[in-house]
Amino acid sequence: MPVLPPSSSPALTHRIAVLVFMENAQGDLLLLLRAKPPNRGVWSPPGGKLETSLGESPFECAARETREETGLVATPEAFHLFALISEKAYEGESHWLLFLFRLQTPVPALPPAIAEGSFGFFSRAAIDALPIPATDRAALWPIYDRHRDGFVALRADCAPGRPLQLTFEQIMPGAATASSPIIHT
Repeated sequence: MPVLPPSSSPALTHRIAVLVFMENAQGDLLLLLRAKPPNRGVWSPPGGKLETSLGESPFECAARETREETGLVATPEAFHLFALISEKAYEGESHWLLFLFRLQTPVPALPPAIAEGSFGFFSRAAIDALPIPATDRAALWPIYDRHRDGFVALRADCAPGRPLQLTFEQIMPGAATASSPIIHT
């Protein structure tokens, strides 16, 4: 087995989070204009950090964050995991392990604003013109475009002052399976 060279990433905290991609019946994507860091002032899919002290799984986190941020109640089985991204040195402040999910049922209406920010629905083409994080433009949305029905695992070197470097570690084509119904509260 080959020996890998030591990581050139700085010693930073490691955070684990989910992003949830949701669409309405017309196929427009729900985004959050973030009012808090990280990514304050730009549009991003809803999501948040895992409750690691409670042993929360990424699927449970996707369901909880969806409920907390949008008011939509969905079981963990209603989500399709389509990407795992290990970001090294994001904004030079921390490493992130991101689980990207797609809610498999449509969002019935625009959720009200929350402390985290306000929501909007956008066509995929319109997202390219929005203020979004540079790493989302370079990596996240192309991953969504190509792999939302399959699965991909990759690592991203996001160290400031260097071009974003992506290394794909696994790609599995496929289609998401049918899911549990969603209930709006």
